Amino acid sequence: MARAMFEYTKTILMKVSFNSELFCKELEKSLKRLLPYEIKELAIWLKHFTANKPELNLCLPLIA
Repeated sequence: MARAMFEYTKTILMKVSFNSELFCKELEKSLKRLLPYEIKELAIWLKHFTANKPELNLCLPLIA
């Protein structure tokens, strides 16, 4: 079940990436739901996902 939540989180973040405010909100919610090792995986994924989306870099300090 936890792995499904991780994949669901990535899906949601991809869908709301058009709006940095929504992206930050969803990222905050996901940090409350995911397990610590999944948050580490999410941080790695986010670095790759936001590499060409500088407007989303505002949200990255939430996960650091």
